Amino acid sequence: MSTVRTALIAVTSAIAITAAVGAQTTQKAAPAAAAKPAMPAAKHVAIAPADIKWGPGPASLPAGAQMAVLDGDPGKAGMPFVIRAKFPDGYKIAPHWHPTDENVAVMSGTFVVGLGDKFDEKSMTTLAAGGYAHMPKRMHHYASAKGETVIQVHGVGPFQINYVSAADDPSKKK
Repeated sequence: MSTVRTALIAVTSAIAITAAVGAQTTQKAAPAAAAKPAMPAAKHVAIAPADIKWGPGPASLPAGAQMAVLDGDPGKAGMPFVIRAKFPDGYKIAPHWHPTDENVAVMSGTFVVGLGDKFDEKSMTTLAAGGYAHMPKRMHHYASAKGETVIQVHGVGPFQINYVSAADDPSKKK
């Protein structure tokens, strides 16, 4: 019995030593493997202000807005995006909501935002250049611009504007 026990201990020890040596070899090889990216690198985006391609805003915004897609696809579900919108002085967007979170950074001018189902200038928050606002998905809000205003919006698509009152939707007007 002690010979069988000694043999088992020897075999177990040999397996443990082999495993330890294998682990050391794997650990030494790991840094080289870790240096390789697991997936293709994301594309690099760098756009100078003069190179931004402005176009008319979507039909879901009142006339006068300009829009530029900086990155991603705002119309595609699950796709991160970054867009810029340029509004003339006095521009107003009626109460609306989005199916996804909206993150707004004010690049220039003054962006004024309010919460709720009715446009109420007295309850709005004024954001100068450098200001930021976050509206969680489905939060009813409205906005206006004082002076020409540029905002940057980022989020995950789809970016859609749903008006609280269908009568306020410019895409439904003739």
